[in-house]
Amino acid sequence: MADEGTRPIIVKRIKKVAGGHHGGAWKIAYADFVTAMMAFFLLMWLLGSTAKGSLSGIAEYFQTPLLVAMGGGSGSGDSSSVIQGGGKDLTRKDGQVKRGESVAPKKTYNIKAAQEAMEKIEAGQLKALKGRIEALIESNPTLNKYKNQLLLDITSEGLRIQIIDEQNRPMFASAKAELQPYTKDILREIGFSLNDVPNKISLSGHTDASVYSSGDKGYSNWELSSDRANASRKELIFGGMNESKVLRVVGLASAVLYDKDNPFNPINRRISIIVMNKKAEDAAANEGARSITVTNGDEEAVDPASAPQIAPASPAPTPAAVAKPPAPR
Repeated sequence: MADEGTRPIIVKRIKKVAGGHHGGAWKIAYADFVTAMMAFFLLMWLLGSTAKGSLSGIAEYFQTPLLVAMGGGSGSGDSSSVIQGGGKDLTRKDGQVKRGESVAPKKTYNIKAAQEAMEKIEAGQLKALKGRIEALIESNPTLNKYKNQLLLDITSEGLRIQIIDEQNRPMFASAKAELQPYTKDILREIGFSLNDVPNKISLSGHTDASVYSSGDKGYSNWELSSDRANASRKELIFGGMNESKVLRVVGLASAVLYDKDNPFNPINRRISIIVMNKKAEDAAANEGARSITVTNGDEEAVDPASAPQIAPASPAPTPAAVAKPPAPR
């Protein structure tokens, strides 16, 4: 019991500390996070807006910075430095080299020269076609018999092939649009050869100055020449010519005579097949339409009446006055 009285008494006291303020360290961390995010989005925006060539230059600099700085090149230096980009230009005339997308130089075209070149090529094609048809006439027994009635020449409209009448060998029945058998053979042989060029063709029928007893009031030389031209078109197609090549079929009666001195000469009765050049094609296709001319790249409207026209192969003479004209042939 005496020992219990001498035992020390230990008193434990717990000191309670109230929760205090944590300080502002979290604000610094948040600010660093926001700054990092802003820098990231700026980097992404720059990568998206920078040209591919510039990116290649930047990549090259970071791969070999010392080599680019010493040897010069894209992005290696400042345009205000004494030695431009580490290069050789000490006069500051050239500046830095940009590796972005270069602007292609503006091309200019000489329309007139191009048209002249196209016309020259086309003229060569028509001359070659003329040679092939002439060779066909010589080698083909059917055509060779009538070579005196086949006339070929180059006009302002293109290659003209004329099939003319002779006194004892007419192409058509008298005063009719009925083709003679040998005329059909001639047209069929020629028709297929016209497919050698892409040019359109124009067909025109012609008569002499002989008129019907009824004059021009009823069936006249105008209707006769038109019907003969259309009959010729059918035979050309039957011979193998592409139907889409025909651009114009007209009857000119005796308005364009072959023999102007003798309007009743049988040679005036003929069929003209013109393989048209591009200029004649455009004139025929746009006849009566609003014309457009190009001047220094600008379009300018031209009145069709004032637009230049292609003259016919032969001028229209004034028919001679005849007291009693013979019957038409």
